[in-house]
Amino acid sequence: MSNRFFIIGSALIILLLTFNIYYDSKSSVVQKQSSGDAEIGGDFTLINQKGEVVKDSDFRGKLMLVFFGYSNCPAICPTDLAVISTVMKKLGDDADKVAPVFITVDPERDTVEQLSAYMQNFHPSINALTGTMEQTKAAAEGYKVYARKVKNEMMEEYMFDHSAYTYLMGKDGKYITHFAHNTSPDKMLATVKENL
Repeated sequence: MSNRFFIIGSALIILLLTFNIYYDSKSSVVQKQSSGDAEIGGDFTLINQKGEVVKDSDFRGKLMLVFFGYSNCPAICPTDLAVISTVMKKLGDDADKVAPVFITVDPERDTVEQLSAYMQNFHPSINALTGTMEQTKAAAEGYKVYARKVKNEMMEEYMFDHSAYTYLMGKDGKYITHFAHNTSPDKMLATVKENL
């Protein structure tokens, strides 16, 4: 009788171990199917500073440097746009392989006319994009950009509290890396050149 319980018990243990090994192997297969790619980027349809409709797909075959901000930004946006401008200038003959893109988080004030005037301060290759509130918000969400309107009682104009990253996107539109605010032009340039 005890031998029968021992045999049944052993069989159950073997069965459980076999199930666990099978289950673990299936779990690891499922985990390996995940590519690990960052889900940053995505489709957008906006309007540039010339009044032309622009889609993200228009830039396929080129690297993209994508920055979100607004023209009334007092310091961060002009600083990072100046860095992008320097990178584009230093790229020389390779500049036509890179599409720098500035997308506003403040479409209420950043009209086509406003962006056209503002972009006179930066490299002429930068595509400054605006659109409806829904369009620009969707683009920002695709890039995981944080942007919130802030009203200060001491100021007439509202400001935006927003994240300040420049995204490097591949020729296929997929995320490669990003640069924090105050990244040096030389560091950004080196990374861009590595991916040309």
